[in-house]
Amino acid sequence: MTPPSIHEGKFPIRFWLGLILVGMAWVLNWGLEGLRTHWLFFPQWLGYCLVVDGWVYQRRGTSLIHRGIIRYAGLFLLSIPVWWLFEALNLVTRNWSYLGRESFTDLEYFLLSSLSFSTVIPAVFGTAELLLTVDWIRNLKGRWNRQLGRNLLIALCAGGGVMLVLMLVFPLVFFPFMWLSVFFIVDPLNALRDRPSLLRQIASGHLSNAAAYGLGALVCGFFWEMWNIYAYPKWIYSIPYLEVLHVFEMPLAGYGGYIPFGWELFSVGVVAGVIKGRQSQ
Repeated sequence: MTPPSIHEGKFPIRFWLGLILVGMAWVLNWGLEGLRTHWLFFPQWLGYCLVVDGWVYQRRGTSLIHRGIIRYAGLFLLSIPVWWLFEALNLVTRNWSYLGRESFTDLEYFLLSSLSFSTVIPAVFGTAELLLTVDWIRNLKGRWNRQLGRNLLIALCAGGGVMLVLMLVFPLVFFPFMWLSVFFIVDPLNALRDRPSLLRQIASGHLSNAAAYGLGALVCGFFWEMWNIYAYPKWIYSIPYLEVLHVFEMPLAGYGGYIPFGWELFSVGVVAGVIKGRQSQ
């Protein structure tokens, strides 16, 4: 993939609008009493998305929004079913739950949760693009160049399926596979269909996307957990064997799951046609 050029222009209006949204929602979310986060989560994270997109535009002269507002809006729609998939998997692992859920009807919970979930992919993809404006990430390469053959890719895909089954059957032991199984199922399939694949990029020594999307999800994870700490409704964790050294509500080891989560989102974005290109990209 050709590294993006650095532009260093002016910040667009959406950057400043995003800062205002983040600031207002942050103050209200941490300052008000009672139920409030179900209305404030979306504007706060919409503000975050506008900030990172505007920052990318200032750095590169292009961004997700600049390249197409309708396509960008599609990221919000794609994000809803993707995160509901992880909510469905969590019905088995029970790694997190929501305080305040009882205050909403099933329909209210579904609609308000879907609105909040819609910000996940735009936030991670925007952060990944911002990280790709950093020299060492944009130019990150390994000193190897190997190819993944068809048989190995099929084996990796099957391995992802085995991870998923193990997680569903033995969730107390294999719950970390939630953050690996989807990637190892979808990414090899992308490679087999000659689509962008992180596994093939890593094998050939191209590490920038793997670093940007993994770290992008980790950066978002930090803000998700930080803003959640004084929120209500909010989520809490129950993670076997890892309930030590908490950073906000999340055990420190749990943050490791954000990196492969970012890879999963990349792979799903390829399937959805949001991320395009040749297999080497």
